[in-house]
Amino acid sequence: MISGLIHVARSSDAVVIESLADTLSALVAGVAAGLVGDAVIVTGAPSKALDTVAEGSGATLVVYPPKGDPWSAGARAARRDWLLCLEPGDIPAEGWIRTLDRFVGTARPDVGLGRMRRAHAGLPARIAARSERVIGVAGPRPGDVVRRERLLAGLPFSPRLAVRMLAARLDHI
Repeated sequence: MISGLIHVARSSDAVVIESLADTLSALVAGVAAGLVGDAVIVTGAPSKALDTVAEGSGATLVVYPPKGDPWSAGARAARRDWLLCLEPGDIPAEGWIRTLDRFVGTARPDVGLGRMRRAHAGLPARIAARSERVIGVAGPRPGDVVRRERLLAGLPFSPRLAVRMLAARLDHI
Protein backbone atom coordinates (compact mmCIF):
# COMPACT_ATOMS: atom_id res chain seq x y z
CA MET A 1 0.00 0.00 0.00
CA ILE A 2 1.00 3.59 -0.52
CA SER A 3 0.25 6.97 1.06
CA GLY A 4 -0.75 9.90 -1.10
CA LEU A 5 1.14 13.13 -0.25
CA ILE A 6 -0.41 16.24 -1.72
CA HIS A 7 1.58 19.47 -1.41
CA VAL A 8 -0.64 22.57 -1.40
CA ALA A 9 1.54 25.62 -2.01
CA ARG A 10 -1.28 28.22 -2.08
CA SER A 11 -3.71 27.24 0.65
CA SER A 12 -5.81 30.41 0.38
CA ASP A 13 -6.60 30.04 -3.35
CA ALA A 14 -10.16 28.72 -3.92
CA VAL A 15 -9.24 27.21 -7.29
CA VAL A 16 -6.39 25.26 -5.67
CA ILE A 17 -8.75 23.94 -2.99
CA GLU A 18 -11.17 22.74 -5.69
CA SER A 19 -8.28 21.08 -7.52
CA LEU A 20 -7.23 19.42 -4.25
CA ALA A 21 -10.71 17.93 -3.89
CA ASP A 22 -10.45 16.57 -7.44
CA THR A 23 -7.08 14.97 -6.69
CA LEU A 24 -8.38 13.38 -3.49
CA SER A 25 -11.40 12.06 -5.40
CA ALA A 26 -9.12 10.47 -7.99
CA LEU A 27 -7.29 8.60 -5.22
CA VAL A 28 -10.55 6.92 -4.14
CA ALA A 29 -10.18 4.36 -6.94
CA GLY A 30 -6.80 3.44 -5.46
CA VAL A 31 -8.38 3.07 -2.02
CA ALA A 32 -11.06 0.77 -3.44
CA ALA A 33 -8.38 -1.32 -5.19
CA GLY A 34 -6.41 -1.67 -1.94
CA LEU A 35 -3.42 0.34 -3.18
CA VAL A 36 -3.86 3.69 -1.39
CA GLY A 37 -4.00 3.43 2.38
CA ASP A 38 -4.08 7.06 3.46
CA ALA A 39 -3.67 10.63 2.26
CA VAL A 40 -1.65 13.48 3.72
CA ILE A 41 -2.22 17.11 2.75
CA VAL A 42 0.92 19.18 3.28
CA THR A 43 0.91 22.98 3.37
CA GLY A 44 3.03 25.86 4.60
CA ALA A 45 0.04 27.96 5.70
CA PRO A 46 -3.05 26.51 7.36
CA SER A 47 -6.49 27.54 6.22
CA LYS A 48 -10.07 26.81 7.21
CA ALA A 49 -10.79 25.43 3.74
CA LEU A 50 -7.93 22.92 4.02
CA ASP A 51 -9.16 21.88 7.45
CA THR A 52 -12.60 21.24 5.98
CA VAL A 53 -11.28 19.25 3.00
CA ALA A 54 -8.97 17.17 5.21
CA GLU A 55 -11.72 16.41 7.72
CA GLY A 56 -14.26 15.57 5.02
CA SER A 57 -11.89 13.24 3.16
CA GLY A 58 -10.25 11.58 6.15
CA ALA A 59 -6.85 12.95 5.15
CA THR A 60 -4.21 14.11 7.61
CA LEU A 61 -3.31 17.81 7.43
CA VAL A 62 0.33 18.71 8.06
CA VAL A 63 1.64 22.27 8.29
CA TYR A 64 5.39 22.37 7.69
CA PRO A 65 7.65 25.13 9.07
CA PRO A 66 8.94 28.00 6.94
CA LYS A 67 11.99 26.93 4.94
CA GLY A 68 11.08 23.33 5.71
CA ASP A 69 10.64 20.55 3.18
CA PRO A 70 6.98 19.69 2.50
CA TRP A 71 7.71 16.14 1.31
CA SER A 72 9.71 15.22 4.41
CA ALA A 73 7.05 16.74 6.68
CA GLY A 74 4.38 14.70 4.91
CA ALA A 75 6.50 11.54 5.14
CA ARG A 76 6.57 11.86 8.92
CA ALA A 77 2.75 11.77 9.02
CA ALA A 78 2.31 9.06 6.35
CA ARG A 79 1.56 5.51 7.46
CA ARG A 80 2.79 3.50 4.46
CA ASP A 81 6.26 2.54 3.17
CA TRP A 82 5.76 4.11 -0.29
CA LEU A 83 4.61 7.70 -0.94
CA LEU A 84 2.95 9.09 -4.06
CA CYS A 85 3.86 12.79 -4.30
CA LEU A 86 1.18 14.95 -5.90
CA GLU A 87 0.00 18.54 -6.13
CA PRO A 88 -3.58 19.81 -6.36
CA GLY A 89 -5.06 19.10 -9.78
CA ASP A 90 -2.98 15.97 -10.45
CA ILE A 91 -5.19 13.16 -11.72
CA PRO A 92 -3.60 9.77 -12.36
CA ALA A 93 -4.50 8.49 -15.84
CA GLU A 94 -6.08 5.13 -16.54
CA GLY A 95 -3.91 2.18 -15.57
CA TRP A 96 -2.10 3.93 -12.73
CA ILE A 97 -3.29 1.50 -10.06
CA ARG A 98 -1.92 -1.56 -11.83
CA THR A 99 1.38 0.18 -12.65
CA LEU A 100 2.03 1.50 -9.13
CA ASP A 101 0.92 -1.75 -7.49
CA ARG A 102 3.36 -3.68 -9.65
CA PHE A 103 6.16 -1.17 -8.98
CA VAL A 104 5.86 -1.15 -5.16
CA GLY A 105 5.30 -4.90 -5.08
CA THR A 106 8.36 -5.83 -7.11
CA ALA A 107 10.86 -3.05 -6.35
CA ARG A 108 14.16 -4.31 -5.03
CA PRO A 109 15.37 -2.78 -1.74
CA ASP A 110 17.88 -0.57 -3.58
CA VAL A 111 15.11 0.98 -5.74
CA GLY A 112 13.87 4.08 -3.98
CA LEU A 113 12.03 6.16 -6.57
CA GLY A 114 9.70 5.71 -9.53
CA ARG A 115 8.50 8.59 -11.69
CA MET A 116 5.18 8.99 -13.46
CA ARG A 117 5.11 11.05 -16.67
CA ARG A 118 3.72 14.59 -16.35
CA ALA A 119 2.98 15.75 -19.88
CA HIS A 120 1.55 19.03 -18.58
CA ALA A 121 4.86 20.06 -16.94
CA GLY A 122 6.63 23.00 -18.51
CA LEU A 123 9.68 22.64 -20.73
CA PRO A 124 12.27 23.45 -18.01
CA ALA A 125 10.75 20.82 -15.70
CA ARG A 126 10.75 18.21 -18.47
CA ILE A 127 14.39 18.95 -19.33
CA ALA A 128 15.37 18.70 -15.65
CA ALA A 129 13.49 15.39 -15.34
CA ARG A 130 15.34 13.97 -18.35
CA SER A 131 18.72 15.01 -16.96
CA GLU A 132 17.88 13.35 -13.64
CA ARG A 133 17.58 10.03 -15.45
CA VAL A 134 21.34 10.28 -15.99
CA ILE A 135 22.65 12.10 -12.89
CA GLY A 136 20.12 10.83 -10.35
CA VAL A 137 17.49 12.57 -8.26
CA ALA A 138 18.31 14.91 -5.38
CA GLY A 139 14.70 15.29 -4.25
CA PRO A 140 11.15 14.26 -5.14
CA ARG A 141 8.83 15.98 -7.59
CA PRO A 142 5.07 15.68 -7.99
CA GLY A 143 4.43 12.39 -9.77
CA ASP A 144 7.17 10.50 -7.93
CA VAL A 145 6.63 7.33 -5.92
CA VAL A 146 9.26 7.38 -3.18
CA ARG A 147 10.20 5.10 -0.32
CA ARG A 148 9.20 6.77 2.94
CA GLU A 149 12.56 5.92 4.56
CA ARG A 150 14.40 7.90 1.86
CA LEU A 151 12.42 11.06 2.65
CA LEU A 152 12.77 10.58 6.39
CA ALA A 153 16.55 10.41 5.94
CA GLY A 154 16.42 14.01 4.66
CA LEU A 155 17.11 15.86 1.45
CA PRO A 156 19.01 15.93 -0.79
CA PHE A 157 18.97 12.19 -1.41
CA SER A 158 22.41 10.82 -0.79
CA PRO A 159 23.62 9.18 -2.91
CA ARG A 160 21.38 10.52 -5.63
CA LEU A 161 18.67 8.02 -6.44
CA ALA A 162 18.37 6.47 -9.85
CA VAL A 163 15.04 7.23 -11.52
CA ARG A 164 12.87 4.36 -12.68
CA MET A 165 10.37 5.66 -15.21
CA LEU A 166 6.88 4.22 -14.78
CA ALA A 167 4.35 3.53 -17.51
CA ALA A 168 1.75 5.59 -15.63
CA ARG A 169 0.92 9.22 -16.42
CA LEU A 170 -0.43 12.16 -14.44
CA ASP A 171 -2.88 14.54 -16.04
CA HIS A 172 -3.64 17.97 -14.62
CA ILE A 173 -7.00 19.68 -14.51
